[in-house]
Amino acid sequence: MRFIHISDLHLGKNIYGVSMIENGDQTDWVEQFIKTAGETAPDAVVIAGDVYDRSSPSGEAVLLLDHLLTGLSELGIPVLMVAGNHDSGQRLSFGKNLLSQNQIYISGTLDKKLTSVRIASKDGKDNTVFWLMPYLFPALVSQVLEDETIHDYDTAVRRLLAAQEIDFSEKNILIAHQNVTANGVEAERGGSETMVGGVGQIDYTAFDGFTYAALGHIHSAYPVGRPEVRYAGSPLYYHFDELRQPAKGPLLVEVGEDGAVTSTLLHIPPLHKMREIKDTYANIKENLEQNEIREEYLRVVVTDQKITPEISGFLRDICESRDSILMELISEYQEFTSVGHGVTREEAEEASLEELFTRFFKERRGGEAPDEKEQAILRTAEEILQDHKGADSREPQEKAVDRLLKFILGQEE
Repeated sequence: MRFIHISDLHLGKNIYGVSMIENGDQTDWVEQFIKTAGETAPDAVVIAGDVYDRSSPSGEAVLLLDHLLTGLSELGIPVLMVAGNHDSGQRLSFGKNLLSQNQIYISGTLDKKLTSVRIASKDGKDNTVFWLMPYLFPALVSQVLEDETIHDYDTAVRRLLAAQEIDFSEKNILIAHQNVTANGVEAERGGSETMVGGVGQIDYTAFDGFTYAALGHIHSAYPVGRPEVRYAGSPLYYHFDELRQPAKGPLLVEVGEDGAVTSTLLHIPPLHKMREIKDTYANIKENLEQNEIREEYLRVVVTDQKITPEISGFLRDICESRDSILMELISEYQEFTSVGHGVTREEAEEASLEELFTRFFKERRGGEAPDEKEQAILRTAEEILQDHKGADSREPQEKAVDRLLKFILGQEE
C-alpha cells in the first residue's frame, strides 16, 4: 500500500497581507501536486485537516479545492479527507455522499461510528482500512458517546477509538487532526499556528495498534513517539518563523506486506521562496545588490541602525525591481548601546549613579567636574533611589520625589 499524506493546506490563506491564491502560490502548488500524484501513482491521497484557512472559505479557495479533487479523481486516485479546526465540518462535508461515488471520502462532522474506507492496492495484493477522525474536542465526544465522564482530549480520543469495531489483525490507517505529543513534549510551532501550547494534548500511545497515524494540525513535519505516528506539516511556509522547520513537502508513505512503514519526502518547490536577511544595513545592501535573486518573500532585520525612509525606500524599490515582496522590515538596533564614551553596559551596571553622572557631566561640560552641591544632590538622589527599590520599602514614588525636591531647594537657600 502506497499513499501520499498531506495536511494543513490552508487554502485561501493570506500572509502579511498577500493572498496566497491571488499571488499564485497555492494555485501553483496544487498544479504541481496533481502532477506529482500522477507520476508517483499512489493507491490513495490522505488530507489530514485544515483544508481551508477559515471556516467560511472564499470562493477562490472552494474552486481551488474543487480543482485539486477533480484532478486526483481524473487520475483514478482515491482521496480520504478530514476536517481540521480551521474548517467548517458541515461545509467541508457538502456533497460527500455524491463525492464518495467517485472515491472521494470526506469526514467533516463527528459521529459515534467513524467513517472507515477499505482501499485496495493497485496490484490487488493488499487491502488497508482507513479510519477518518475529524477534529474533535472533549465536550463533543462526550455528547456523541453519551459519556459525561469525558473531560480531556486524551480520554476523548481513547474512548472514541475504543467504541469502534477495529480489527487490528488487519492494516489500519488513522487520519486525525489533533495536538499529539510524546510524554507531554510538544514541537516548536511556527508563527502561523494559532493553537495555544499545551491545549488538547493527546499522547501518541492513544494510537497504538494502528499501522500508521496520518496527522495534521502542526505545520512542521515530524514523527511523534514512533515513526508510524507522523505529522505531514503544511505544504508551504506560512510564516517566517517556520523557516526553522524541516523541509516542506508531501509524504509518500509505503506500508509493506509485513506492516513495516517507510515515508519519503516529495519535494515541491514553492513559487516564491521565503527568506530572512538579518545583518547590518551595509551588508544587507551588498547582499541584495550582488545576489539578484528574484520572486522572493523577504523579511529584513537591520541590526545596526533605525529604519529611515531612505532605507525603507531602497529596500522596497529593489524588491519591486526583482518581483519580490518585502513582507517584514524590522530594526533590532538599540540606540543607547553605551553610557557615554568608553562606558559599556557591563561597566554601567557595576558603576554607581554618582559615578555615571560625573562621567556624563564631564562630557557635556568639556571635562569640568560637578561641584560639591551638584555631587551632594546626586548622592542624595542615589540614596533615595536605593531606599525606594528596597524590598521592604513602602514609600510611595511621590514621597521619594518630594524628598529629593526638598533637598535640592534646601541646597539653593
